[in-house]
Amino acid sequence: MRLTLLASALLVLTTACDPQKTAPAPATSATGSQPAPAPASSQELVVYTSRNEQLVKPLFDRYTEETGVKITYLTDKAPPLMERLRAEGDRTQADVFITVDAGNLWQAANLGLLQPTESAELQANIPSHLRDPDNRWYGLSVRARTIVHNPQVTPAMSLSTYEDLADPKWRGKLCLRSSKSEYNQSLVATMIATLGAERTEGVVRGWVANLAAPPFANDVAVIEAIAAGRCAIGVVNTYYLGRQKRDNPELPVQPFWPNQDGRGVHVNVSGAGVTAHSDNVEGARAFIEWLSSDKAQALYANENMEYPANPKIDAASLVEGWGDFKADVINVSEAGRLQAEAVKLMDRAGYR
Repeated sequence: MRLTLLASALLVLTTACDPQKTAPAPATSATGSQPAPAPASSQELVVYTSRNEQLVKPLFDRYTEETGVKITYLTDKAPPLMERLRAEGDRTQADVFITVDAGNLWQAANLGLLQPTESAELQANIPSHLRDPDNRWYGLSVRARTIVHNPQVTPAMSLSTYEDLADPKWRGKLCLRSSKSEYNQSLVATMIATLGAERTEGVVRGWVANLAAPPFANDVAVIEAIAAGRCAIGVVNTYYLGRQKRDNPELPVQPFWPNQDGRGVHVNVSGAGVTAHSDNVEGARAFIEWLSSDKAQALYANENMEYPANPKIDAASLVEGWGDFKADVINVSEAGRLQAEAVKLMDRAGYR
């Protein structure tokens, strides 16, 4: 990231004397993609995205097939992409920013990198708690960050809430991803909004005391640890479990929907917004509207194993088979607003 920040700073220095708006200098992304040259017309869009290329390219290709609009894109982690947008300022060629986690979307909006997008279609397709209150970004897919377990080892009747995972009865049985995960930070941030900081810190301290192993680097490792019997329960995003179950239907891990008698399951989003300095605002808006449409939402859900943000569309059959659940309808932007406080709280609680 430091190298990326340095590169962005050098980019500003080397382009500041040029009065013309120019395309960003080529830079290899996390997936090997490179930024495209500046769009020549309204029939072209430039997208900066932190989503993996293999997950979004089918959508980009389909949009081009249906509309004739060419999409060029740059993929990287969200923080470097946001820093790049800041460095480029009004020289940027980016029209749309797509990323995961409401905290990242909130940060992009808070930094002034996105502009409000008024759209009756988006208002109709995306529920209010899955979009920015000021319409600077809209959720496009949903993932539940829920409890997972091996039913043969840990019966569902023994599970209840996120808070219950702090109970000493789970000592040496809990596995979690690292606190550096933006998904865990967002979970804790929304808990702060609902439970208050003091109670949330007590819960997180209980999680730490109950860990069966040091926190893992990713959700897949948590799932594998449960399957191997290394731990009894964990917390992961549903789409990771969906992909694992798609590849290995015999995997002995299932989701459990916590807090059904209270606030509901914590959900997060991937989403998109029109960049603050887009030269093709109408084209960018039309593209995000299309991403919220029935066809795109169904394609996305079946490819990524995420829940559609558009409630009219069903999830993939495997995911649908897990049954319905009550979701926490707190506006997901709260995850961004309280993210910094959540990080400090997790550090105080010894969650690494």
